[in-house]
Amino acid sequence: MTRSWWGWGNVEDAVAGSERAALTERVAALLPDADLTVHEPPSTASLEVPASRVQAPAPLAALAAQDIADRVAHGRGQAFRDVVRNLLGRVSDVPDLVLRPETEQDVLAIIDWCGSAGIALIPYGGGTSVVGGVEPRNSAGYAGAVSLDLGRLDRVIEIDRTSRAARIQAGILGPALEAGLRPAGLTLRHFPQSFEFSTLGGWLATRAGGHYATVYTHIDDLVESLRVATPVGVSESLRLPGSGAGPSPDRMFLGSEGILGVITEAWMRVQDRPRWRAGASVVFDDYGQAVAATRTIAQSGLFPTNCRLLDPVEAFLNAGTQSAGGVLVLGFESADHPVEESMRRAEAICRDHGGRAPDGISVTDSADEAARPGAADTWRSSFLRMPYQRDALAAQSMIVETFETACTWDRFDDLRAAVLDAAMAAFAATGTVGVVSCRFSHVYPDGPAPYFGVYAAGRWGQTVEQWDEIKIAVSEALAGNGATITHHHAVGRDHRPWYDRQRPDPFAVALRAAKSALDPAGILNPGVLIDPIR
Repeated sequence: MTRSWWGWGNVEDAVAGSERAALTERVAALLPDADLTVHEPPSTASLEVPASRVQAPAPLAALAAQDIADRVAHGRGQAFRDVVRNLLGRVSDVPDLVLRPETEQDVLAIIDWCGSAGIALIPYGGGTSVVGGVEPRNSAGYAGAVSLDLGRLDRVIEIDRTSRAARIQAGILGPALEAGLRPAGLTLRHFPQSFEFSTLGGWLATRAGGHYATVYTHIDDLVESLRVATPVGVSESLRLPGSGAGPSPDRMFLGSEGILGVITEAWMRVQDRPRWRAGASVVFDDYGQAVAATRTIAQSGLFPTNCRLLDPVEAFLNAGTQSAGGVLVLGFESADHPVEESMRRAEAICRDHGGRAPDGISVTDSADEAARPGAADTWRSSFLRMPYQRDALAAQSMIVETFETACTWDRFDDLRAAVLDAAMAAFAATGTVGVVSCRFSHVYPDGPAPYFGVYAAGRWGQTVEQWDEIKIAVSEALAGNGATITHHHAVGRDHRPWYDRQRPDPFAVALRAAKSALDPAGILNPGVLIDPIR
């Protein structure tokens, strides 16, 4: 497989043929006046990239690369604005070098060199950031910028079957991680949408959320201990199931997005691979009733693995289902016991709120993942294709982007209305016509995590600027309605203005102090979470 330099995933998996035709047809049905002409990406050979400002010292030279394709691929994440800038050939902000350490000692040596030379050092896992987290956008005051690609730290080092834990290097990609656990009958059970192309270290550094809608879905809850390389030494926490000994050292690094240190490995809590599964797709005629049913299930103690409510727009665009009130994709699984009874109780709750499962309930009893229930499998396939479809539409002048948040149940109706109003006003101000979709990516007893999608007909060459205006408008709506600026996509550089307002002032003081103590030269991922300290 060949990784795309400009967009998501593998070149061979890009949307094409009948899939592209069907996608274009659906979009044209919603936005009949959209110009859906396809624009091809430029070749890397045609790109104008600044010359490298720095060279690796002799001891590190074998780990360094500076060819244009490598530098460009490491200079962007996978947000809509990243993809479109690549399509337009706007690649001025790229790292001067890409360094690929093979050991933790290499990481420490690279940190020491960058610190002494005044070079910005940006940790890089799989490069799937959608918030500007890997872009050297704030490196003008440095001698250069280096991308620290941890992809060679990619092993499951040790498995403790008795405690059901595994010691894993941070640069391992999701599929390799699961392959390393599978012979022991174990799974980390953390499947973000970026699973195929993102790393354990990236999940930890950004406090990632997985595919599952309830309980063990946040990477935070799966951490037993961390090992982190910092400019002042290595931090390694004690392996424990729990501890009340002061503030958690792991919590300081979880979500720190590479500004305090480089996570090199972790002991992770793993689980037995599931055997029993049950699933259903429930259709509603009224969206308010669908939300009420989802809330009731979230507060029931059933804890489904999948509980994704798609509003009518989302259901049509990404699942091809037409419904007046949306579709609730439900699923349960267990390694210990059958889950059909839980599924039937959840279905009964849906019926009480006017929902119906046209295809009934799918039940399986097998350790074979290919035997997962039909509704869950259909949604999962659609879920994994979404980034490829986003790229296809981005090349057709469409503004296609998502943003996610979380709020308490009592605020959701007002929040959704405010987001829709803000988006529509921004569409009008930017001369675009579009729609906004919403799904719940995760649900909690006290609130949902709404995940919004924007689909608008843009003008080729201006879609980045149009999206930036829309993003500001909807982010202000989130901030003004008691919702978080991000539920699981991290802060990076793109979310900074709203994160600064959400973060308590005393905590900001403590974070800056931690940054100064652990990274006195201020080289680690400058501009993320806090202002550069140089």
